[in-house]
Amino acid sequence: MSDPIIDVTPLGSRWQTRDPFLFCAHHIDRFPKGNDQLGPAASLAGHEIGQDFAGRDGWRMYHGDVVPGFPQHPHRGFETVTIVRTGYIDHSDSLGATARFGMGDVQWLTAGRGVVHSEMFPLLDPDGPNTLELFQIWLNLPAKSKLVDPYFTMFWAKDIPHRRHTDDAGRHVDVSVIAGSLEGLQPLAPPPQSWASNEDADLAIWSISMEAGATWIVPPARKPGTLRTLHQFAGRGVSVGGHEVPGPAAVQVHANEAAPIAATNGAVEILLLQGRPIGEPVAQHGPFVMNTRAELETAFSDYQTTRFGGWPWPSDAPVHPREEGRFAKHADGRVERA
Repeated sequence: MSDPIIDVTPLGSRWQTRDPFLFCAHHIDRFPKGNDQLGPAASLAGHEIGQDFAGRDGWRMYHGDVVPGFPQHPHRGFETVTIVRTGYIDHSDSLGATARFGMGDVQWLTAGRGVVHSEMFPLLDPDGPNTLELFQIWLNLPAKSKLVDPYFTMFWAKDIPHRRHTDDAGRHVDVSVIAGSLEGLQPLAPPPQSWASNEDADLAIWSISMEAGATWIVPPARKPGTLRTLHQFAGRGVSVGGHEVPGPAAVQVHANEAAPIAATNGAVEILLLQGRPIGEPVAQHGPFVMNTRAELETAFSDYQTTRFGGWPWPSDAPVHPREEGRFAKHADGRVERA
């Protein structure tokens, strides 16, 4: 078998990714107990309120001033896939939709022609701690889909397909299949206008958890031209094709070949991102991702004029009551409960 590795790069908090992905942010915050406003029951001294990314005390307020998170902000021309491993997110948007999700849930949001939303991190446990860990993946849209209607889909944790592999030594590898089929296991349907909804996109998002010493062979991608990267984000390293890779690291591999992996230095966790490139020009500025500079200018002008439908909430950073469970209320009034 040939060497499956193409390249290895260290991981930071914001991962550089390859087309069709724009980037992936990995947030871990060890928040203390929550106060009556669902913010930290702790001093905010030393936190740069409004722009708090330093991680003082092991947690960040981000752009929040009472509750951590990201108050209302716009997007156009791409998608966000938000995977919450632990903790909660309160979502509100300019379409009138709201949600609370977390503890393994995934929200897949197609921003399309434009949406304003807030993503707040309520600290629901008054006795603490309130650890939050999440990935937010920015996935590009092809030119034909950049101005579609905004839309979001919820993948509740209980509905996300899982596959458990047991190796010859009885050690386990667990794979959560968020996108892309795996050995006959079919994922939940992505939003209809997503690049992932195109069969030829060969897009996959798999969360892989390996016990110490476990081995697995990652099967080859289905389509030629697919790009694949293994983001080993937890643990001390992984062996890929017999090569020891210290972690955390992004390991780009040949997608059309099977890739033997092993947790040779303790338990590891990996986020696999793969897809065939969209192959179009990318013009990005802040929360807008288009194909040309002129389209970016139009996006800013449209937002200044229309606010993408306005903001129907009394606060820029709304949160739901502490006792509210996990739910999603869509713009059409449809309500889901986890």
